[in-house]
Amino acid sequence: MADGPGLYVHVPFCRGKCAYCAFYSTVQESWMPDYVDALLREADGYRDRFGPVDTLYVGGGTPSLLSAPLLRRMLRGLRRRFAWVEDCEVTLEANPEDVSGDAVALWADEGITRVSVGVQVLDEALLKRLGRRHTACRALEALETLRRAESFHLSVDLMWAVPGQSLSQWMKTLKDVLSFNPEHLSCYELSVEPGTPLANSVAQERLFRPSEDTLCVFFETTSNFLQDRGYIHYEISNYARSEKWMSRHNGKYWRRVPYLGLGPGAHSFDGQRRWANVRSVARYVAQLRDGASCVDFMEELSAEQARLERLFLGFRTREGVPMDVVGADEAAVSAVHKAQADGLVQVRDGFVVPTRNGWLVADRLPLLFP
Repeated sequence: MADGPGLYVHVPFCRGKCAYCAFYSTVQESWMPDYVDALLREADGYRDRFGPVDTLYVGGGTPSLLSAPLLRRMLRGLRRRFAWVEDCEVTLEANPEDVSGDAVALWADEGITRVSVGVQVLDEALLKRLGRRHTACRALEALETLRRAESFHLSVDLMWAVPGQSLSQWMKTLKDVLSFNPEHLSCYELSVEPGTPLANSVAQERLFRPSEDTLCVFFETTSNFLQDRGYIHYEISNYARSEKWMSRHNGKYWRRVPYLGLGPGAHSFDGQRRWANVRSVARYVAQLRDGASCVDFMEELSAEQARLERLFLGFRTREGVPMDVVGADEAAVSAVHKAQADGLVQVRDGFVVPTRNGWLVADRLPLLFP
């Protein structure tokens, strides 16, 4: 994988808020023209300091909600402001209800190489529970439209551990999606984020989270099923039909490769510092219009913070973490041996690599190596 810098663009507009979503978004579509103007102003501030761009990821929010003129203006404006590698991976997140023949033609014309479709589930009751605005039938039609186009690598976002979701429902979703032979799948365990309608329903015991044992069964069954069908399980939540189709952009996050985030609430990393923009579209537009910075906070990472990041991010991937990052002193070596004996890691070619059981406790695994 190439290690050039990545560019992330946050498009914060949605038709409505999904029940589980904690990301910043707004339903005020009237802000879209001013947002694109502000985004290109922000990009102007980095044009001599960033690039050549190796990956572009347009996420949200709902980027596919942008009108054709605005999406075209945004993408072309970014291409004029930065240098780009020849085989740049360009991903657009799309909701099924936005996929049409005209949209697909526009995306192909504007250089999109990879479309990530937010299907989530293919059960009508669960879609309503999640607050999604498409039906299962519409999701399947969207996948068919994208597959017929033959212009993109197809990535499908799916969600398991939805309250009330059975293993048989989940497996049917997987089988239906695999009939379109997607190059990439992201299978996320639903996270109940504080302050969301879903979290409130769980707190009030109107909905119930699956047990830890059930979560393990979902995870292991999914991994076995997809690997048996030729997919590489290369990160806790991500599967690719071959190494060629692994997400180059998301790989930068896991390997701590520098990336620039543009847009309200977008995060950036230059190898030593992390910073984030203001979340409000109104503030973002106003501050850039006034010639002010839109950065809300910035921190320089200490050596220990950087090491912890490498542990937490590295243990999410099949490559794991270099042994010299884990540590070479007696305490670190002893901790590795104990984690091996517990079946949580293996040591391979100088890396401490998580096992399937290690992935099941990935959030706690780094804490074993103080």
